[in-house]
Amino acid sequence: MSTYLSQAVLLVDGYNIIGLWPRLREQRDRDELETARRELIEVLVNYSAVQDFEARLVFDAHYRDTPSVKEIITKNLSVHYTDFGQTADTYIEKSCASLRYELRSVKGKGRMIVATSDRAQQLTVVGYGAEWMSAEQLAADVEATARRSERQHKSRKQNSSRFLASSLDPESQKRLAKLRMGLH
Repeated sequence: MSTYLSQAVLLVDGYNIIGLWPRLREQRDRDELETARRELIEVLVNYSAVQDFEARLVFDAHYRDTPSVKEIITKNLSVHYTDFGQTADTYIEKSCASLRYELRSVKGKGRMIVATSDRAQQLTVVGYGAEWMSAEQLAADVEATARRSERQHKSRKQNSSRFLASSLDPESQKRLAKLRMGLH
């Protein structure tokens, strides 16, 4: 696990999510798989940052004879492509097995969440102490988080002023007013 301590480690079965989210499934079928993968990565960049999760998006080799690859997207999101012949399920299960001990040693940071709608996977990861989140639950949580973040952004924007002085604390505002009036 990285030195950065997040609220939880979120392991996401990428192709399972793409196959079950209508928007991503349509992109996959209409355009190509790469477009759906990029969209899922973009969604998880924002979600993992707002939630303060260490998210690991896992894609299996998809019948390609390639070695495993890990791409660091942000401090909160990495994308893992498995070795040829290794499934995302196996990768996630092994991650849960090793993370179980790492997370236990970090006080208050012991959450592992696995996002997949694969029933067999759900039972296995729960056995390792992970929380399970269905593809539908993840989609709903992503949407709710985006709406909440947008509301907060609009609220901050409406409450902010274009003048620097309005962003100062009251005591500093008083001192600045005195300086403007020539009072010391």
